[in-house]
Amino acid sequence: MEKEKIIENLKTIFVKVLEHEEFELNDDLSAGDVSGWDSLSHMLIIGEVEDVFSIKFKFRELNKMKNLGDMITLIGKKINS
Repeated sequence: MEKEKIIENLKTIFVKVLEHEEFELNDDLSAGDVSGWDSLSHMLIIGEVEDVFSIKFKFRELNKMKNLGDMITLIGKKINS
């Protein structure tokens, strides 16, 4: 799956969980940059990502994720393997 399609799906997930569109998805985006993206909504986002992309993250993978770019890269690796 190409990066643009992953981002498109992520945008839908973020809007659903955060209930607003006041952000622009880019590789450097992190929770501190988006209103409402706290620890609870982060776990909801992760759950939605796993469901939408039919993947499962390992705990250590989640700990290494520092921004949206890391998430996109990891999703790409998981769905293309």
